[in-house]
Amino acid sequence: MMSENNVIIAAENLWKTYQLGKQEVNALCEATFTISQNEFVAIMGPSGSGKSTLMNIIGCLDTPTKGKYHLKGKLVSTLSDNELAYIRNSEIGFVFQVFNLLPRATAFHNVEIPLIYKGARKKEREKKTLRALEMVEMSDRMNHRPPELSGGERQRVAIARALVNEPSLLLADEPTGNLDSKTGQEILSLFHKIHSQGNTIIIVTHDRDIAEQAQRILFLKDGKIIKDERKGV
Repeated sequence: MMSENNVIIAAENLWKTYQLGKQEVNALCEATFTISQNEFVAIMGPSGSGKSTLMNIIGCLDTPTKGKYHLKGKLVSTLSDNELAYIRNSEIGFVFQVFNLLPRATAFHNVEIPLIYKGARKKEREKKTLRALEMVEMSDRMNHRPPELSGGERQRVAIARALVNEPSLLLADEPTGNLDSKTGQEILSLFHKIHSQGNTIIIVTHDRDIAEQAQRILFLKDGKIIKDERKGV
C-alpha cells in the first residue's frame, strides 16, 4: 500500500444525480476510492453504468452533486473556473475514442495546441512537441494531416497531444474503441510504455480484455463501484 503522500486522487462518497422531468436519475452513487501516483487503473462496466460520468468528474469536466473530490490534495469544488481550466490543461491529459484532431492541421500543430493555450514560447513548444511525438513514435509523420494518417496513427497523435504538457494524470475514454484489435493492442502497449515512465493512467472501457491490462480494475454497475480488483504487483 502506498503512503498518503502518493495519493493523486481521493474521492469520497461521490454522487451525480440528473433531473429528467420529475424523475431523479443517479448516474453515480456513493463512489469512494483513492488512486496513487503511477497506478494504472481501468474503470470498467456496461453502457450506462456511470463510467463516463466518473471519468468526467475525475477530469474536472463535471462536478459531483454531492461528495468530495480531491486532486493532488486540492478540493476541486473550491477551485475557480480559471484554476479548473489550468488543471485540465496542465495536470490532466485526455485521450478520447474519437480523436478530436483538427483535420487541416499537421500532426505537429495538433500536438502543439495545448502549449499555445498555455502561452509557452515558440522554442519550448517545438522542443516539447517533438519530444511528445517521439514518445509515440510519430516523429516521421509529424507533417502529415489527420486524413493522411491511419486510425492508429491518429490515436498516437492524440496521445502525444495529451502528453505534451507533461500531465500527472492521463485519462483515456475507450481509447481503442475505433481501432481494430491489432492496432488497439499497439495503443495499449504504448500506454504501458508511458506508465513505465511514471505516469498515472486511468482507462475507461467496457472490454474485459483491455481492463485486464491494468494493475487494478474498478467495476461499476448502476452507478456504484461493486468491486475494486487489484492484481499482485
